[in-house]
Amino acid sequence: MKRKQIPVLVSLSALLICLVACGSSPVGTENPGVPDRPEETEETAVTAEAADTQSAPEEEDVQSVPDETAKEEAMIYAHIGDRTVTIRLADNSSAEAFAALLEEGDLTVDMRDYGGFEKVGPLGTSLVTNDERITTEPGDVILYQGNQITIYYDVNTWTFTRLGRVEGLTPEELRDVLGDGDPTAVFSLKP
Repeated sequence: MKRKQIPVLVSLSALLICLVACGSSPVGTENPGVPDRPEETEETAVTAEAADTQSAPEEEDVQSVPDETAKEEAMIYAHIGDRTVTIRLADNSSAEAFAALLEEGDLTVDMRDYGGFEKVGPLGTSLVTNDERITTEPGDVILYQGNQITIYYDVNTWTFTRLGRVEGLTPEELRDVLGDGDPTAVFSLKP
């Protein structure tokens, strides 16, 4: 099979899968389960010609498209005083390790103010890090040195691992939740 035909076959296969998934079958199907060849229109001819003129990707460059419905956005919760904040987890192995830690049970962290821009506390264990130089924003939840968790209420630039982000609160509301003192945060998978 010519390498130039692969993109056309992939496109036609995707179209067929969409039609089957929608419960539709092509018009004029004589043999159930075996669709007729689609009628060529000017648009499909142009698309096929464009696909033929493009070079096919190398075998190792071909990537599957992830199923968006299979990947739900992971959320955890921080209970601080009588308030609960929702944290959307980052997409990295550190956030996955933190969620796995919470599967064992809730984690209570005594936090303290640091530098006038964050509340930080020890995790009691170390997690894998994915450090990168970032500038935090209010609401960022950061893993610091692999064994401390930080909730930022202002900005700071350093090398950190992003664990997630507090959802749905303005910087002022977040400061109100964190308070002026040293709060205790209970991180949980349950709201």
